[in-house]
Amino acid sequence: MDTLRKLAILADAAKYDASCASSGAGKRNSVKSGGIGSTEGAGICHSYTPDGRCVSLLKILLTNFCIYDCAYCVNRVSSNVQRARFSVDEVVALTMDFYKRNYIEGLFLSSGIIRNADYTMERMVEVARVLRQEHRFAGYIHLKTIPEASPELLAAAGRYADRLSINIELPTEDGLASYAPEKSMPSIRGAMGELSWRIEEAKEARKATATLPLADPAPRSRKPRAPRFAPAGQSTQMIVGADGASDLQILGAADNLYGNYHMRRVYYSAFSPIPDASKALPLQAPPLAREHRLYQADWLLRFYGYGVEEITDTTQGGMLDLDIDPKMAWAIRHPERFPVDVNTAPKELLLRIPGLGVRNVKRVLMARRHGRLRVADVARLRAPMSKLLPFVQLADHHPRKQLDDPATLRARLAPPPKQDALF
Repeated sequence: MDTLRKLAILADAAKYDASCASSGAGKRNSVKSGGIGSTEGAGICHSYTPDGRCVSLLKILLTNFCIYDCAYCVNRVSSNVQRARFSVDEVVALTMDFYKRNYIEGLFLSSGIIRNADYTMERMVEVARVLRQEHRFAGYIHLKTIPEASPELLAAAGRYADRLSINIELPTEDGLASYAPEKSMPSIRGAMGELSWRIEEAKEARKATATLPLADPAPRSRKPRAPRFAPAGQSTQMIVGADGASDLQILGAADNLYGNYHMRRVYYSAFSPIPDASKALPLQAPPLAREHRLYQADWLLRFYGYGVEEITDTTQGGMLDLDIDPKMAWAIRHPERFPVDVNTAPKELLLRIPGLGVRNVKRVLMARRHGRLRVADVARLRAPMSKLLPFVQLADHHPRKQLDDPATLRARLAPPPKQDALF
């Protein structure tokens, strides 16, 4: 099989993995070192970073052969799909050729399990090693690591990759045992813990070498620095809608990962029906709105100070409202917390106002030092006034009785209903 045919098969097989954003990678440029590649600038882009950069990644599997039989995976051993496998040299050549043509700025490499976890992980690490050491490639590299692989291989992966990720797959241990019997939740979390402490240890070591006393006779630029280990951190991905897990369980698992393993990102991927699927799987994919609401809820967990129980509605079986965003849903469920006086409320309460984001809250805190804010002042922030005004009090505005009838308020703020598709 020629390389282009392999690329078509293995790039298509990698499309189900959402955790390939390059956010958090350190700025690195090879112009002065004489190598090749960079994590800076913009190119033909597919992944967006928090600072607005777009970074294109060659996103492929090393192989779609797999000895596991995960029910939700199109590449499972019992699946009737065309198989292909890249050699290490082929992946390296593709990465370098695509980079030189300005098609990509980095590599996202995952793989099915061939022979065993250690053999597969060794091949993936070798790709990163050859790129870094033999070709002096300074672009972005993301490796999807295998939890059952030995700690030595996980350590080697972190020396060459910018980011590592281990998919937790499903939020509950029962769900994983039912749909992926070869995988183990303790094994996955153990590998995450291994990566977490190595990442933190490397950060502390680099801080220590960066703060050497000025009396040291060696110039600062020549002082030895501790090696990096996955400087962009680790991420993971959960499948939504394959099992019966509620949004409360999904967000609870994500909150645990952020707190205990310092996860950089948790990605949510709506289950997609696959050929020859197990009868245990749903026949239809969950609504994409559910995936979108989970990302919004995830943002509230990380940046707005919400708790998991606050975001999900326990009266709805722990599910998020698909018609309105989680922040608006919480505000409507708690009219007693509003209206919030924008001119006097602390930052924590301002962040609870629908329509006000983190950036605009900072602007409000700065602006109100110079005088009392009015409706026109908030409108200049380009905030969605129709969402915001029912929940705030300003120098020239009070919502009056709008909060006395949450059902009417919700009906007014929710999008109009749409006719369901016939097919």
